[in-house]
Amino acid sequence: MPEIRCPHCGEVFQVDETGYQQIAHQVRDQEFMKELRRREEELNASRKQEAELIRLQEEQTHSAALARKDEELAAREKQIAEMSARLQSGETEKTLAVSQAVEKKNQELAREAQEHSAALSKKDAEIAARNQQITELQSRLEAGETEKQLAVARAVEKKNEELARRESEIAKLNGELAIQETENRLSEKALKEQYENQLKMKDEQIEYYKDFKARQSTKMIGESLEQHCLTQFNTLRMTAFPNAYFEKDNDARTGSKGDFIYRECGADGTEFISIMFEMKNEADATATKHKNEDFFKELDKDRREKGCEYAILVSLLEIDNDLYNNGIVDVSYRYPKMYVIRPQFFIPMITLLRNAAQNSLQYRQELQIVRNQQVDILHFEENMNAFKEGFARNYRLASEKFQTAIDEIDKTIDHLQKTKAALLSSENNLRLANNKAEDLSIKKLTRNAPTVKAMFDDLKKDS
Repeated sequence: MPEIRCPHCGEVFQVDETGYQQIAHQVRDQEFMKELRRREEELNASRKQEAELIRLQEEQTHSAALARKDEELAAREKQIAEMSARLQSGETEKTLAVSQAVEKKNQELAREAQEHSAALSKKDAEIAARNQQITELQSRLEAGETEKQLAVARAVEKKNEELARRESEIAKLNGELAIQETENRLSEKALKEQYENQLKMKDEQIEYYKDFKARQSTKMIGESLEQHCLTQFNTLRMTAFPNAYFEKDNDARTGSKGDFIYRECGADGTEFISIMFEMKNEADATATKHKNEDFFKELDKDRREKGCEYAILVSLLEIDNDLYNNGIVDVSYRYPKMYVIRPQFFIPMITLLRNAAQNSLQYRQELQIVRNQQVDILHFEENMNAFKEGFARNYRLASEKFQTAIDEIDKTIDHLQKTKAALLSSENNLRLANNKAEDLSIKKLTRNAPTVKAMFDDLKKDS
């Protein structure tokens, strides 16, 4: 759980995620109100500047329109003066013509008088037409002045409507701002009451845990932390870690074991993350206080013996040490891929390492394929070497047996030769014996035995 230090008394207390988010939301609301007031002031100043700029632009436009109208009036007055001069010049010419006609043509007939009357009528018609043109020009000038005044009036009315609309918007924003301030005050009051209730509940919970830890044995304290972490993981196992292995480390064949082992594999069975966990806790009244670093060496040994990539110590030791209270502590400078965390960072740490490892899953799979290929090549070489060794051994044994057989044959030949010689020698002895047997007679047998000779002689006589 996040920890907060009081800026007045310096006391450190813990709040849950909901309380922490509410406090952060309250701070963000205050900053938002400050920013809103600042933006409103900037908007008002900008609107004043825009209104002044529009007013100046309207004055400039009005002045320019007046100047153009004055120029048009001056041009039209000049045109009227020119027309008047032309009329006066026409009257003078007419008078001179009449005088000359009277002087030169006193004797003209009625026809000339009629012609003169027709010319006078024509001149009168021209004068009437010119007077009508002057009247039309004057009416146009009056109409232009009226249009100018109407345009100015419409511009002023439009500007007033724009100003009224903006003032209405400002009033609406001020009303919304007042409502927002009221809501914020009510929300702040509710958050304050909720926060005070949560603090009270936290104090009660802290007292409960202190009493709970005081009544536990050393073994029970350690097991309670392990059970807490196991419960946290099992709560999210089926939603966040459905394919993960997270079990107690019960293999003590190497002489030691950790608390938990986390492993996770991809769809093809390639393991992309493995973590050895060790949980350490102790009672507040324990005389001999342990330090986190006392367990680093044993944890690294367990990690290497069990083939895990990471080692994490979940610890409540050194509870007043700000180094371990501020978040995740990386101790890889002493032992590779080892971290120390508080229990509230147990699930976030697994998620962090798991997401980082998933990014390298493809490379791990490709590396596993290469390793499998190398293993296949190694197995092929081993099989080939085994065949060569077996063939060489069998060839050596066959060669030795062949040589033994040749030696035995030689020995047998020698033995047969000796047997042959013995047989030949035996045959010679038998021949000699036969010869001796053939040469054997009673006379030879009784040569040196006179008694036996006498017996044979008696037998011979009796026969």
